[in-house]
Amino acid sequence: HYKSPVNILLVEDNPADAALTLEAFKQCRSHANITVLPNGMEALYYLRSPTAKLPDLILLDLNLPRWDGKNLLQEIKSDAVLKRIPVVVLTSSNAKNDVIECYSLHANCYVVKSLDVDEYFENIRD
Repeated sequence: HYKSPVNILLVEDNPADAALTLEAFKQCRSHANITVLPNGMEALYYLRSPTAKLPDLILLDLNLPRWDGKNLLQEIKSDAVLKRIPVVVLTSSNAKNDVIECYSLHANCYVVKSLDVDEYFENIRD
C-alpha cells in the first residue's frame, strides 16, 4: 500500500532544531512533506494564503521571533477553517503555566523537546 504523504508545517526558528526534526522524520521513513517556517507571522501568512495547501499537522515551537507560538496557536484555533488542523506544541519549555495555557488555547498535544537525540527521535516517531 502506498500512503499519500502527510503535509506538515513545522514552525521553528532554530535551524538546528528544524534540521533535527527533519532528520527524525527521514529516519522513521514517514511519508511527509514538511514545510519549515521560522516565525509565527510567516506561518500565519502561509496558512491564510489562497494558494497554500493546508497542512495535515502543525508542529509549533513556542519561543518564536516576531510573533510567538501562543499567539499563532490562538489565531489558528479561532479560525473556522484552520482550527481543524491538529497542532502539536514542540518546545523546550516544561513550565507548567505554558502547558496549561497551550491546552487552554486548544493545542492537541504538548511535547517537551528532549536534549537526548535518541529520545527526541522517539518523540517525533510517536
